[in-house]
Parts: sequence; C-alpha cells; structure tokens
Amino acid sequence: MRAEIPDKLYFKIGEVSKLACVEPHVLRYWETEFSQIQPKRANSNQRLYRRVDVETILQIKSLLHEQEFTISGARKFLKDSGEVCETKESTPLDPDRLDKIKKELLAVQDILKK
Repeated sequence: MRAEIPDKLYFKIGEVSKLACVEPHVLRYWETEFSQIQPKRANSNQRLYRRVDVETILQIKSLLHEQEFTISGARKFLKDSGEVCETKESTPLDPDRLDKIKKELLAVQDILKK
C-alpha cells in the first residue's frame, strides 16, 4: 500500500521515516547510496526532504523490500529508468520503426505457435 504524501514543500526526516515506514538511520544510509536523494539542510543542520525526494524514497523502499532488488540493482534501475524517460520524451515515434517492430513480433508469435 502506498503512503499518501501530504501537500507540503519540505518534510523532516521523522516525517519521511513515518511515511516510508523505515527508521531514520535507513534514510541516512540511502542518502549515501542513492544520488537521487538530496535533502536540503536547514540553518539548524536538519535534513529537509522535498516531495520528489519522498517519492524517490518510496520507490527505493518498494524496489528493496517488495521487489527484492539489491542496493546496486536498485541504483542501476533508478539510473536506467531516468535515462529511458528522457529518451522517450525527446524521440518522436517513427511509424516505419513501429511497423518493423510489429512484423518482428508477429514473426516471433508464429515461431512460438509452431
């Protein structure tokens, strides 16, 4: 079940800890392992997480705890998924390429039927 993220600009580590159902020391460890998590620091040196950080933390928790990725596997998955999203947005769909892919998939389907 996904935690409902309140509509706020910044979250303290205790709030994020409760939302993600992990201990604060786990969040601090994940900061060292995943470059995508970069909380800001208040004048009191307290960590302030943005909404995007909280969403990333929830995704990391899902990858590690539910999908049973390793730390390095989750790191690679997040890195690769970020690159794929950027490529999809910048590359328009080519109808000729889609036709070629469709023909190849139909050929694979025919092979599997036999």
